[in-house]
Amino acid sequence: MKNLSSFFLGPAIKRSRSMKYLISALSLFFSLSLFAQLPEDALRMSWTTPSGTARQQAIGGAMGSLGGEISAAYVNPAGIGMYKTSEFVLSPGFRFQKDFSNYRGTQTTSNSANNFNIGTSGFVFGLATKDPSNTGNLSLSVNRSANFASHIHYQGQNDYSSFSEQYVEEFANSGMSIDQALNSNSISYGTRMALYTYLVDTATVNGATNVIGQPEKVLSAHGILNQLNNSDIKGGITEIGISIAGSTHDKWFYGGTLGIPVVTYIRDLTFTESDASGVVNNDFATATYTEHYKATGAGVNLKLGVIYKPSQEWRLGAAVHTPTWYSFTDNLSATMSANTENYTTSPQPIEVSSTFFDQANNTSNGLRYDMFSPWRMLISGSYIFGGGVVDVKKQKGFITFDAEYVTTNSTRYATVDQSADPNYYKGVNDVIKHFYKGTFDVKLGGELKFNTIAARLGVSYFTNPYRDASLKANKLFLSGGLGYRNKGIFVDLTYIQGFTKDVNFPYRLADKANTYATLKENVGTVLLTVGFKFP
Repeated sequence: MKNLSSFFLGPAIKRSRSMKYLISALSLFFSLSLFAQLPEDALRMSWTTPSGTARQQAIGGAMGSLGGEISAAYVNPAGIGMYKTSEFVLSPGFRFQKDFSNYRGTQTTSNSANNFNIGTSGFVFGLATKDPSNTGNLSLSVNRSANFASHIHYQGQNDYSSFSEQYVEEFANSGMSIDQALNSNSISYGTRMALYTYLVDTATVNGATNVIGQPEKVLSAHGILNQLNNSDIKGGITEIGISIAGSTHDKWFYGGTLGIPVVTYIRDLTFTESDASGVVNNDFATATYTEHYKATGAGVNLKLGVIYKPSQEWRLGAAVHTPTWYSFTDNLSATMSANTENYTTSPQPIEVSSTFFDQANNTSNGLRYDMFSPWRMLISGSYIFGGGVVDVKKQKGFITFDAEYVTTNSTRYATVDQSADPNYYKGVNDVIKHFYKGTFDVKLGGELKFNTIAARLGVSYFTNPYRDASLKANKLFLSGGLGYRNKGIFVDLTYIQGFTKDVNFPYRLADKANTYATLKENVGTVLLTVGFKFP
């Protein structure tokens, strides 16, 4: 293994402790039969920005202590206990975005990913009680807990590494011959396709057999590779919530939500690498890898919360969300095309698909596994202007603040299929533990009421989930909206502008520093909520 002086390249950072765990896990990736969960998969499920009603989103998503809102079911279900009547809510929305990237000095703007979204919608049922200061309420709702839609596109020139090196590493560490690897389900699709197309091969040097990648010949001759990554991503998490909440003497409010999230994640990926030197006899011209990946699953979680009103003006809240226990099924199909010029006598390019290996080895295309998402803990405070007035219609507004801690690095995978190596998941879990850190999310919002009209503003900020500070990532959302309430009917309209920074790795190597792209995503969302109160 080559000497490692850094963890990542372009931009480069010092080697961190997490590198040792990443190398360990990458070496275990080779033992997985068909697919591999990477650290990014865990982050996708934990670093989320849930939707809500237009009112809740207009105040930055802060709903940990305010209550009296159906979106409280997904933040602090104790807020459902503040209802005095029943209610029906519908929250359609539209989301549009632009993605920007920088890969090895080349900046790219990708196409927009526009789609409809659903905020918190459903019913709240007020249950009759003998004492009006003691309530008992039931809520049935649905919410978009995460929206994965994006278009990641970046390109640049690389004089340091090739995407073929990941296949070189896996094959070299397997200890197999080429024929054995081509017929082994313990070797990934990518490596088998690279061997089949001669993108990866063996060569005898000074009497010793070495594994080579054809693009590495370009790099060894001080050449440059053009690289292009294009990913279209769809899907999200839609969560059904069943909430029960109540209150005691209009002072203590408590509640719980049973959450049932349903997940769909679809990624269509194309990665192309080509020789930028213009030399036509160096055994490599171009190679393209395409992949269609789909993960589907469902889970269950529990959200518990309490709100205390020390006075009519103040409200204090606390909530905890247990990890979600997900059951997933992954399916993947891939193709690879490689033009190795005069390296072989076969007509160029050579193309092969993953189905070729499935049919030849009589294997099924699918992997089942479990995942446990992070814990979430929240504290909140609200101040009600004119809270001493019993009639809520005469209250002048409020200001509210939430602070949430997410144990991002506690995400865990577990095997279900007997064919999967449990040591692989242990390696991935170790990477997650040391690669990520817990995050703090803060949300601040307020509302001013003018008879039947209300004006709202909010801001929320999600901190960097990466343990290594050289990886820059965060999320910032600014929001504002208007609301109308009169005679049991309410209509709210909100606009949210989001700014996200993140990183993306086109491939991961264990024997040298990795390169990555920096990403920026600008997301605008228009959300409308229409509701009706009834006895």
